[in-house]
This record gives sequence, C-alpha cells and structure tokens, in this order.
Amino acid sequence: MLLPAVAAGMMMMGVQAEADAPQLAVAAVAEAGALQDTAPAGSATDAPAPNVVTPPPVVQTVPPAASGDAAQDIVVTGEKGAPKGDPLEQLNAKSFEAVQSVDKAVVEPVAKAYNKGLPRPVRKGLRNFFSNLGEPIVAAAYLLQFKPGKAFETAGRFGVNTTLGFVGLFDVAKRKPFNLPHRNNGIANTLGYYGVGPGPYMYLPIVGPTTLRDVIGDTADKMILPAVLGGKFFKPEYVIPATILNQLGERAAFDETIQAIRKEDDPYTAYKTMYLRQRKAEIEALHGRVSDEKFVPIYGDDIRTPGKKDAPKLVVPDPYGDDVEDEPATDTPLQ
Repeated sequence: MLLPAVAAGMMMMGVQAEADAPQLAVAAVAEAGALQDTAPAGSATDAPAPNVVTPPPVVQTVPPAASGDAAQDIVVTGEKGAPKGDPLEQLNAKSFEAVQSVDKAVVEPVAKAYNKGLPRPVRKGLRNFFSNLGEPIVAAAYLLQFKPGKAFETAGRFGVNTTLGFVGLFDVAKRKPFNLPHRNNGIANTLGYYGVGPGPYMYLPIVGPTTLRDVIGDTADKMILPAVLGGKFFKPEYVIPATILNQLGERAAFDETIQAIRKEDDPYTAYKTMYLRQRKAEIEALHGRVSDEKFVPIYGDDIRTPGKKDAPKLVVPDPYGDDVEDEPATDTPLQ
C-alpha cells in the first residue's frame, strides 16, 4: 500500500510542476530584466538570455492634464477700428465714391466746358463776386473774436470792392494803396478759435468734406448773411442760379486738384487729410501761428483759377506724413 501511495504523490507533484512552469518562466524573465537594468555595462547580463521570449512593453496611457493645470497661449484677434476723428469712415468712404461717380459722369464735363468756354478773367471775376458777398460774415467773425482791427479792415475791403471793384468783380482792395487781403473766417472758425474741436469728420453729398463743428458754423453763416445783406438777395429766383453758378466756378477751379487726388493710392484719405489740414491752418492763423503741415487748399479763394501763366505745378502732400519740400500751390498765402 505504501508504494502505490508514494507513486500517486509523485505523479501529482509532476502535474503541479507542469502547471506552475509558465508562471515561473514569466517571473524569471521579469527578474532578468530587472538585473539587466541594474547591471553594470559589459557584464554578462548584457547578452540576451537564450530561449527567452521578451514580452511586449506595457504602454500606459496618461490622460491629458486639465486645462487649468497647463499653460495656454492666448491669442487676441480683432478687426482694425475706424481711425481717430473719423468714426463713420466706412459710410463716408461710400459717400465719397458715390459722389465721385456722379461727378465724373455729370459735373466734371460741365466744369471742363466752363473752363474752356469762359476766359480766365471772367471766371476769376465771378469768383471774386461771390467771395465779396461773404465778407460781412468774415467781419462779424472777427468781432466775435474781439479783433476789431481786422473786422474794420474786412468791412473796408467789402466797401472798396463793392464800389471801385464793380460789385466785387475785381479785387481792387488787395492792391495798393489799400493792401487789404482776403481772409478766411466765419462762425466755424470762431468756434475753433475758442477751443471747440472739429468733432467727427463727415463726407456729405452736395456739402462735401466737413466736420460736425463746420456744419454748425456754416449753417449759422447762412442764417446771418440774409440779415446783413438784406432778404432780397435770398429769394429763390436769385439764390438758385447764384448757387449753381458759384458751385460750378468752385468745381472748375478745383478740377486740377481733384484730378491729382484721384491718382493717389487712397483718394478718400488724401481728400480728408487735405481738408483737415486747411482747416487747422486757418484756425492756427487766427492765433498768429503758422501751421507746420503743408497743405493744398481745396475750397475758397485760395484755390487758383485755372489758366494762370507760369503757375507752379500742383503737388498733393503725402496724407500719411509730412512733405517738407512741397509748398502749397496757392495764389495768395493764408493770413
């Protein structure tokens, strides 16, 4: 009985050994890997163990860090806003384009015919006439600025040109012995003289380039003038043809300048800059200062009448910088 029991026990031990063999092999491989990591270079453990199958490496997936734990790059993007002083730039630019389209199709051909059809002295005389009508406003503005000397000079200029200059057709007052030059002034300039800023820039149909301050001032000028000159000069049968003729003369004189502006890379900005520079120079002149920015006049008597012999070539100042060498093309300097 003893021998069969011993034999049975040995058989059970063999079966158990076979069952444990894979686990022992895996343990041996793990132990060999650990010894290889700690063994010095050149030791016998550098050689791979024979008949040992290396298990694939275990790849552990690490979840990404929470957004609050990692540094994040913050990129701020946005569209460029309207330039300072021109909050309505997009609307103004569209208005400018529309007006220029109408001008090219209708007004410009008439202005060119006006320049070719009438001799320069006639065109100059008509401009003098309409300029003379505005002298009372200039005188009133000087009184509001507490400059009675210039106010009386302007009143004297109005009287000389109205009489000796045949209702203003000839500018006799600017010549000797009077030496009374024309000066740009008005309610808008008076507001600027007392420190009122121009406000937002606008480009309006019919009106053209202006600012909020200039709209208010020009409207006041038009309300004061009938009281000074009398209501008979402001009846529709006079005002309508006179306004058309005056505006046509201004556009004809402005033709050279507008052609130069249209050749610029950004005509809208060039036109706006020229207007604002002229307005700044006029208000600076009221304080006895000369503006440090070169400009070309785009309205008023300072626009030269086309056809003058040996007139200097018109140069449009750079709207994005100062043109030190360029001089304003004017018939008479601002005062």
